Amino acid sequence: MPRMTRNLRARQWLAAAGVAALALGTAGTAQADDIPGGTTQPPPAPVEGGADNNGNLSAKTSQIKIKYVSGGGGNGKKGNLAPIDPNWEPPACWYEPAFTPAQLKDFAENDGGGDVGIHQSWFGNGLWTDHYRDGKPEDNFDLHSPKNSVAEGYKDYNEGKKGYFWRGVAPDPSDPKSWDCGRIMFWVDAGEIPDDPNAPTPKMLAEYAYDKVKVPDTKVELKPEAKSTVNLPTWAWLDKGTFKDVKVRAELPNTPLWAETTAKPKSLHLEPGTDDAETFPASGECKINEDGSIGTPYAKGKSKQDPPCGIKYLRATDGKPYQLKASITWEISWEGTGGAGDTMPDGTFETTQDMDVQEVQSINR
Repeated sequence: MPRMTRNLRARQWLAAAGVAALALGTAGTAQADDIPGGTTQPPPAPVEGGADNNGNLSAKTSQIKIKYVSGGGGNGKKGNLAPIDPNWEPPACWYEPAFTPAQLKDFAENDGGGDVGIHQSWFGNGLWTDHYRDGKPEDNFDLHSPKNSVAEGYKDYNEGKKGYFWRGVAPDPSDPKSWDCGRIMFWVDAGEIPDDPNAPTPKMLAEYAYDKVKVPDTKVELKPEAKSTVNLPTWAWLDKGTFKDVKVRAELPNTPLWAETTAKPKSLHLEPGTDDAETFPASGECKINEDGSIGTPYAKGKSKQDPPCGIKYLRATDGKPYQLKASITWEISWEGTGGAGDTMPDGTFETTQDMDVQEVQSINR
């Protein structure tokens, strides 16, 4: 998209939001979010998109690259894991490289509209040139780092130096924890990671990847299929080839940082969908076998035997099937740059199947 079109779109958008957008070459307009407990006027909605594709900076857009190393293939339905630990959360914010000196110069002098920090937006290129070309200090909004309350300016965009200007990123800028990354865009020499508690780490990338993992929507094999008989067991199992480990790699460009997060199937948990039922085992938790399978396939002649994994319904359905919930627990581990690695809370993914249950049919002679 040509710069003139991008700038026109930015000015039109600002006018529609009721904000006075100044023409390029003027001082520009700054907007800041409400500081928790403060009174600053909130900004218009952040401009979507990254600087690489449409000339705008958005605090919601990350450069982290995600790819599936194994698993996750095919076209079947998939879903995100739900961490078993209710207190686990993906990273709320972090810093990452955004511009080389030459890229920032081009952006500041020709575009100049977008988020300079997670909670600050500068529109009109004057603000950008004041700080990054002419050395004018500007305020940070890093509530946890008083020493960074004022950001010293730069001369000529640090041209001639090797490195990157880093910016804060928050998938959800409305999250109060995103204020932990309140610095406006700042310089970091090539090959270095900023000395900041919210600088990216292999662990942070692993957590980011965990939040992106999608596992197969696996349908449990049942015998009898979809229709059971009162007081007769229904066998449940998953073959070893039904699902495999899922490994997701996260890389942060222009840094040596990477991490691979692996989700390994661990067990199957069955919930019959009614209290009038028994599970096998009693806990409803079917462990994974040594060969990677879960449960045992039904074989002829075992209709009255208790299965190693399954359900026995004690009451028939009455026109409305029971909702059998089958949730797979996935064990999560990760490894990353420099030999780092550890485990993370297990995740689960739940599927639901209809189960009709009929009364035993008998004939008296």
